[in-house]
Amino acid sequence: MNDTCKDPRAPSDRDRLREEVLDDIDEEIELELDDARLGSENEAENTGFRKNYFRELLRLQGELVTLQDWVKDTGHRLVVICEGRDAAGKGGVIKRITQRLNPRICRVAALPAPNDRERTQWYFQRYVAHLPAAGEIVLFDRSWYNRAGVERVMNFCTDEEYDEFFRSVPEFERMLVRSGIQIVKYWFSISDDEQELRFRARMEDPLKQWKLSPMDLESRRRWESYTLAKEIMLERSNIDEAPWWIVRADNKKKARLNCISHLLSQVPYHEIQKPEVRLPERVYSPDYIRQPVPETMFVPEKY
Repeated sequence: MNDTCKDPRAPSDRDRLREEVLDDIDEEIELELDDARLGSENEAENTGFRKNYFRELLRLQGELVTLQDWVKDTGHRLVVICEGRDAAGKGGVIKRITQRLNPRICRVAALPAPNDRERTQWYFQRYVAHLPAAGEIVLFDRSWYNRAGVERVMNFCTDEEYDEFFRSVPEFERMLVRSGIQIVKYWFSISDDEQELRFRARMEDPLKQWKLSPMDLESRRRWESYTLAKEIMLERSNIDEAPWWIVRADNKKKARLNCISHLLSQVPYHEIQKPEVRLPERVYSPDYIRQPVPETMFVPEKY
C-alpha cells in the first residue's frame, strides 16, 4: 500500500494530537499509581487536594521547560542538591523535575559509594566531575553532604575527615558560586512515624523491596544519630551564598509542588523568544520503493 493513502477510518490529526497529550499525562498518572499501590498518605483527607494536584504539577512542569530554555540560552549553570533521610521522597521530586526536560540539559548525579581509588582522592574530587557546564542543570540525588550524614553516622570517616569537611565545604561552595554556578540546597524532612510507615510499605511491596538496603534498615535504628548529624550539618554549612531550604515532606504530593515552585522562584528566568517552528514539506522520490519487512521481525502484538 502506498504510504500516502489514508484509511478513512483512521483517527484525525486532531484526535492523534489529543492522544499524544493524554499519553504525556498518563505518564505522570503511572508514577502516581506506583506511589499509591501501598500508599502511606490518608487519601480520604487528601481527596480535594488530589483533584488539583495533576493540574498544578503540569503547570509547574511547563514553567520548568521555560526555565530550561532560559538556562540553555543564557549559559546559566545550576546545581540542585537534594538531601534527606531514606524514604524522604527525594527521588520522587527529582523524577517530577526531570520528567519533561531534555536530559542533555538537565541531568541527575546519583553517585555510588566511592571505590578504593576515590577514597584516596580529595574528598570533593569525584563530585566536581559532575558539575554543570554552561547551559546545564544538575540535580544531585545525595551529594558531598554524604560525609556530614551517612559517613558520620556509620563511622565511614574519621573525626579529622569530618571536621575538615566542615572547614572546607563553605569555601568549596563559595568558590563554585564565584565561578558562576548557582547552588540550591534542599533538605527533605519527614517525621519518625512517616519514615517507618514508608519503610513498612516497601517491605510489603515486591516492586519496591529493592529500595531497602541493609544501610537503610540500619539508618532506621540510628534515627537519633541521623537527627543530630542533620542538625550539625544545617548549622555549619548554611551560608549566605548557598543556604539550606527545608521541605516538609510527610505529604509527598505537597512536597513535590512546594519544592518545584520554590526552585522556580530561586532562578531569575524568563521566557525566551524563539523562532517559529515550521514543519518542512516531506520529500517524495518517484523512484523510491519501500521494501517489505518479514513478519518474523515484528514484536508480537499481545496488547
